[in-house]
Amino acid sequence: MGVCRVLASVVFGLEPHMDQSEESSFLQDTLMGSTLHLLIRVYERLLRFGAQRPKPIQDSAVCLAGELTIELKQSHTRPEIVELCYLLSKPHLKSLLSVHDSVAQKGFDPELPPLPDNICDEEEDSVKIVRLVKKEQPLGATVRRDEFTGAIVVARIMRGGAADRSGLIHEGDELREINGISMEDKDLEDIIPILAQADGAVTFKVIPGTREEPAVNNINTFVRALFHYDPKDDPAIPCKLAGLAFRRGDVLEIVCQEDELWWQARHHDGTDSQAGLIPSRELQERRVTLQKPAALFRPQRSLSHGPEDADYGAITGIHIAGLRKSFRLSRRNSESRPSGWRKFKRPHHPGLIPTYVEVVPYHRGPADPHRLVLMFGPSGVGLSELKRRLLLSDPELFSVTIPHTSRKQRRQEKEGVEYHFASRHTFEKDILNHRFIEYGEHGGNYYGTSLESVQRVLAEGKVCLLDVEPQTVEKLYTREFKPYVVFVKPPPIERLRLSRRKTKVISSTDERTQTKTLMEQDFEDMIASAQAMESQYGHLAEEVIVNDDLAAAFTELRNGLRRIEEEIQWIPAAWAQH
Repeated sequence: MGVCRVLASVVFGLEPHMDQSEESSFLQDTLMGSTLHLLIRVYERLLRFGAQRPKPIQDSAVCLAGELTIELKQSHTRPEIVELCYLLSKPHLKSLLSVHDSVAQKGFDPELPPLPDNICDEEEDSVKIVRLVKKEQPLGATVRRDEFTGAIVVARIMRGGAADRSGLIHEGDELREINGISMEDKDLEDIIPILAQADGAVTFKVIPGTREEPAVNNINTFVRALFHYDPKDDPAIPCKLAGLAFRRGDVLEIVCQEDELWWQARHHDGTDSQAGLIPSRELQERRVTLQKPAALFRPQRSLSHGPEDADYGAITGIHIAGLRKSFRLSRRNSESRPSGWRKFKRPHHPGLIPTYVEVVPYHRGPADPHRLVLMFGPSGVGLSELKRRLLLSDPELFSVTIPHTSRKQRRQEKEGVEYHFASRHTFEKDILNHRFIEYGEHGGNYYGTSLESVQRVLAEGKVCLLDVEPQTVEKLYTREFKPYVVFVKPPPIERLRLSRRKTKVISSTDERTQTKTLMEQDFEDMIASAQAMESQYGHLAEEVIVNDDLAAAFTELRNGLRRIEEEIQWIPAAWAQH
C-alpha cells in the first residue's frame, strides 16, 4: 500500500493550495477518483505476484474457452448457461484470454522470415535479415556507394525514424537486398524510390558493418533558423526526401551534429518525431560565401541622403513629439528625423553570415523588465502610426523615450516633456562618451536618443517602443534589453499604389511648407529599401509584418506583443547566461 500512502500525502499537502478553479477541481477529482485507486490496486497486486514468480497453469485458454462453449451449448439452456456462453463470446474476454496465452507461451518476439536458401556457407555468420514495419512515414535512412568496394551501404540513420527505433540497422551496414530485390547492380537513384514506396513490412538483407556506434548525446540543441530552406531546391542534399524544410524564424531541435555538413533536426513544436536533414552551419556559411549575394555585401546607404520619414503620422497630423518625443496629440513642435542621423560607433561586419543562432526558452518573471520593442522599416511604411496606436491602446503599458536636443528651449516647451535640453558642448561630450543610441544634426542643432532614456522607461515597468535604423538594432541586440524586433515592410508595389495613391506627407520640418503626394519613385524607393533591409537585417526580426492594411497590421503587431508578455519565448542562449 506504499503508493496509496504517497497519494494520500499528496492530497493532504495540496489541500491548502486548492481553490474553486476548474484546474483545482479537475486535479482533486482525479486524485480522489475511483479509477485511479483501482489502477493502483492492480499495480500493487501485480508487484506482489511478480515477486512470487507465478507460472501459468496452462497456455491454451482460448482453446479451452472454445471447447467449453461448445459443451455448454449442448447442455440444457438454463439461464446461467446462457449467460456464461454470452460472456465467453464477448470480444473483450476473448482478447484477454488471447493475451494470457501469449504471455504463457512467451510469444513476445516478432516472427522473422526464414533465411533464404541461396545464402552461401561463408556468409551464414555475417548476413542479417531485418524486417521493419512502417506505414506512411519514411524509413529514416540514407544510402551511399562505398568508393572502394562499390557496395551500397547505409550512410546515416535519421533519429526518430523507423530504422532508428528498431535498432536493427546501423550506419555502415551493407545492403544486399530490399524486399528480395538485389542491390548489386542498382544505382543510388534506383534505390531511393524502392525505399520510399515500400509500405508495410520491408525486409532487408544486410551485411553488418564494422563501424563503431558513436556515443549518443541526449542533450539536444535548439536553434532559430536565420534563413529559408527547402530541400527540394537543394541539389547537394544527399536525399531530398530526407530533408527538412523550414522558414526563417523557425525554432529547430538539432538532434545530431555528427556529420559536419548535414545536421539532423526537427521542428520543436511538431508532432513528427523523425528528424530531417538540414545544412550545417559550416556548410551554409561556405555556400553563402561562395555565392556572395550582392544584397548581403552591399555597402550601407548613407542616412544623410535618405528621404524624410514620410509616414502616417505626418498624414494625420498626430506625431510622437520629434522622432523620439514623448507622446503628444499635437504636431505643433514636431521635428522630422535630422538628416545627419547617426548610429552608435560600432564597426559593421558585412562578412558575418546569418545561419543559426542557439536559443533557449524564456518567460519574463514578475520582477524582470519588459523586453525592449524595436521596430524598423523603410520610410513611409507607417512605423510612427503603428507606434501611436500602440500608445493609445494601452498608455499604462507602452511608452516612448524623450529625446535630447541642443537647440534652445521654446516658450511653450517643458524640460523632460518634449525634449531634454542640453548645451551644444554637453551634447558633444555625451557623443564622445557613446551615450546616444542614435544622434544627428539638423539646422545647426543636435538631436538624439540616449541609452539612459531607454533604461528609464524600462525601469518604470513599461514596454519601451523604439523605431530605429536597422543598424541600431544590432547595437541593442543584447542580454540587457532582450529586444523583440519587428520588421515592418510594404506590400507589393501594385498594392502599394492602391493603398498610398492619395497619401500626402509633409515635405519638410517647416509647417508652412506645402504637403506633397507620394509619387511612383517614392514607391519604388520604399520597395528597394525594404528589400535591402530584409536581406541584410531581416534575420534579426522575430516578427515580420506586411503593412498593406493599417488596421490589420496593428492587430497583428498587438497580438505579437501580447504573446511575449504571456507565452514562453525563444531567445538567444547568450542572453540567458549569467
